Amino acid sequence: MTIHVRVRAESSPGEKRVAATPDSVKKLLAAGATVEVESGAGLGSLITDAAYEAAGARIVDRDQARSPGILFHVRPLTPGEIAALPAGTVTIGTLDAFQNPAAVAAARDANVTSFALDLLPRISRAQSMDVLSSQALLAGYRLVTLAADAFGRMFGMTMTAAGTLAPARVLVLGAGVAGLQAIATAKRLGGVVSANDVRAASADEVRSVGGTFIDLDLGTAEAGGGYAKELAEDRARRQQELLAPHIAASDIVITTAAVPGRTAPRLVTADMVAAMKPGSVLVDLAAESGGNIEGSVPGERRSLPVAGGAVTLIGARDIQSDLAPDASKLYAMNCANFAALIVKGGELVLDFDDELLSGSVVARDGAIVTERVAATVEVGLASASRGSGAEPQKEPASAGRGSGAEPQKEPASASRGSGAEPQKEPA
Repeated sequence: MTIHVRVRAESSPGEKRVAATPDSVKKLLAAGATVEVESGAGLGSLITDAAYEAAGARIVDRDQARSPGILFHVRPLTPGEIAALPAGTVTIGTLDAFQNPAAVAAARDANVTSFALDLLPRISRAQSMDVLSSQALLAGYRLVTLAADAFGRMFGMTMTAAGTLAPARVLVLGAGVAGLQAIATAKRLGGVVSANDVRAASADEVRSVGGTFIDLDLGTAEAGGGYAKELAEDRARRQQELLAPHIAASDIVITTAAVPGRTAPRLVTADMVAAMKPGSVLVDLAAESGGNIEGSVPGERRSLPVAGGAVTLIGARDIQSDLAPDASKLYAMNCANFAALIVKGGELVLDFDDELLSGSVVARDGAIVTERVAATVEVGLASASRGSGAEPQKEPASAGRGSGAEPQKEPASASRGSGAEPQKEPA
């Protein structure tokens, strides 16, 4: 029986991305699948229903009856959305499993096979399916444009007969994909850019995209697979102390640090913000996960008083949706490339001997098959049943991302030769 792929219209407020484009639809059809796209799913990314139909997809309504198949999604599905799926459905998208234990439990209870692309193993074969890298690249670019818009001055040095305008001094904390893209973008705008990260390879990567690496002499903190691991409390405190003068001297500070399943590490305190020059700008990519900068609020642009004036603090939210057409193009092909692993001649073939499948599947056959996720679900649901409000089980520190907010890989637009394996643009 020919497998069908269904593409949902995202229901999360502010989410403009979609998990398929006309180009990715053609790739899925070439693999033998049929494709259904929910009406209006692509409008936020400037893709009409007619464009999907021209590519060979069928436009359907969300409540239209359907048999099990493959469901593509961008944002994690809610427990209710999962419970409404036919048994045997295969879902492909981001899951954020450590923060969504109820959704994982719903997939188990509904006998849904759930693949989390945000848990893909960090190997070369996974690059064309790597949603974390493709979306972080766009986030890094957008962070700089947000900062530039709020800065109120020119970024680059300009020399005129009437005088010289000094370049903006930009500090980027975290040199993963988003951080490296932010460095490269700020440099192209003419800023003087410096950066810090706790991984051994980060110094060369920062320099490869035109930044100056700040060595805090704290040693390195690596967890393998290109990830940084969370600093111990004393080292984290020392990191703040050593960063303070660099932050005070900066016109723009961009932070990108996050740890899956944990509150984002605090890199910039309120006292550090208060020591900055009037007119300075801070942008926090991790605002939705607790914030690298004290006082940041997701989706809000705040004016904070400092001596002689104020600084602007921007908390990022739905930042990839600001660039929805490009974000959807990359995300959709990430999903289609992953689907190519399980759709063979139009039929669903699940080979869990493939490490990409076994490493990213969270629930199947009525069970949660990833041990660390299973532990999170047990603790999270127990806390919910007690009404304690306790946080879910945290992901082991060895899998954390420390001072890099996303996978620590070079962005496609970055300079080669950094020693990091570059992100490949999906075919």
